[in-house]
Amino acid sequence: MLGEPGKGDPLAYPRLTLVCRAARFERGSGEHARAERRYVNRNPKAKLYAGLGDFSIFRLEPQRASLNGGFGKAYQLDQSDLLTNAPIIEELAASEQSAIDHMNADHLDAIAVYAQHFAKASGNGWSVAGFDADGMDLVSGDDVCRVFFPQPLAAARELRHVLVDMAKAGRAAVDAGTGLNYAESKATLEI
Repeated sequence: MLGEPGKGDPLAYPRLTLVCRAARFERGSGEHARAERRYVNRNPKAKLYAGLGDFSIFRLEPQRASLNGGFGKAYQLDQSDLLTNAPIIEELAASEQSAIDHMNADHLDAIAVYAQHFAKASGNGWSVAGFDADGMDLVSGDDVCRVFFPQPLAAARELRHVLVDMAKAGRAAVDAGTGLNYAESKATLEI
């Protein structure tokens, strides 16, 4: 069950109940290597134990879900409502780590803009942990935040363009709020 309850009765807030099948990745398979890489990117401390023989990685495969959005707003969802099945999944997975490494090595300023402007996250030291067709996961120590793209990517080649546009838009919004001229204050971003 997923949700973000606030004050008062937690059942008064929207929630999603997922029914999933757990599938274990076979050690040594390409799927296992990709899942382990993504897990360690998001949980860097796991590098100490992710390779141990008794450490297994499972994928939760959503089968159906129940969305309760509040009184009179209940919906049954099937797998097609929950998953993105398109060529971009494999295409982006093939280039994801190089994009992550590049962003974390050369564009920490842009990542800070994504975290602070788009996710309204506080603090410093944000880095990219993962990309998918819908957005990116950012981490700073034990904190994690999600930044959604303005619209889902249709092809992996769109990633660079979307990241540049988001950095420019975020910087412009920050500069507008402080009264600075965007053209005078922006750093050059070549991703």
